[in-house]
Amino acid sequence: MLEKIEGIVLRTRDYGETHKIVTLMTREKGKIGAMARGAKKPKSRMAAVTQPFIHGMYLIQLGSGLGSMSQGEMMTSLRSIREDIVLAAYASYLAEMTDRLIDEKQPDPFLFEQLLQSFIWIAEGKDPAIISMIYELKIYKKAGFAPQLDQCVNCGSTSAPFSFSISEGGYLCSSCRHLDPEASHMSDPLARLFRLLLHMDVKRIGQISIKPENKKLLRQLLDQYYDQYGGYLLKSKKFLNQLDLFA
Repeated sequence: MLEKIEGIVLRTRDYGETHKIVTLMTREKGKIGAMARGAKKPKSRMAAVTQPFIHGMYLIQLGSGLGSMSQGEMMTSLRSIREDIVLAAYASYLAEMTDRLIDEKQPDPFLFEQLLQSFIWIAEGKDPAIISMIYELKIYKKAGFAPQLDQCVNCGSTSAPFSFSISEGGYLCSSCRHLDPEASHMSDPLARLFRLLLHMDVKRIGQISIKPENKKLLRQLLDQYYDQYGGYLLKSKKFLNQLDLFA
C-alpha cells in the first residue's frame, strides 16, 4: 500500500547504475529506508527530491524491509546549505548523528520537527554551532544517554556551583565533586546555559549568542561526553574537525 510520508533526506547511497537507497527521517514513521528507482538519472524527477537535506512529501510503499519510493514533492529545498561547505558540514553532522543513533521505524514527531527547524535555522544564518549543540542534546536524550543537568547526578542537590563530570554523566555539586577530580567547573551562568540548551525547543530560539570561550568549552565537553557514551564514529565530525569548526 502506497503512503504519503513527510520526510527529510538524511543520506543516500547508490544502488546499481541508476538507483538510490534513500534514508529518511519522517514525521509519521520515524527513520526509514526506501529504494528510489532511476533517481541517479539526471533527467529523473526523483533526482531533485532525493538530495541530502531535502524536506519533502514522498509516496512510498512500505514493507517489512526496505520501502519503495515512487514519487516525491519538495516542500523545503534548503539549497543554501548544500551550496555552503560549512553549513553542509554542520547539517551532515546532524543528519549522520540522527541516522546512527535513532532506531528505525520509531515515530517521534517532536524530534522530526527539531531536525527540520535546525536545518531551517542553519539555512537562514543562525549560528550552526549553537543549533548543533541544542539538537545534539535532543538526540542524546532520545538515545537514552543525555547528561543530568538539572541537579547533582549523585545526591540530587540543585544548589550551585556545579562541575560537569563525563564519568558520572552530568553535574556534581560542590559536596560531590570529589567523586570526579577531573570534572570541569562551571560558572553559574554557564551551568544555567548548558541546562537551557538541553531543554530548549529549537523552534523557540531567538537571537542567542554565546561567548567564544564558552562555546568552545561546551563543544569540548559534548565531544568528550559523546566519545564516552555515543558508541559510533561519526565521519562528519572528523570533517568538521578538519575545517577547525569543532577544534
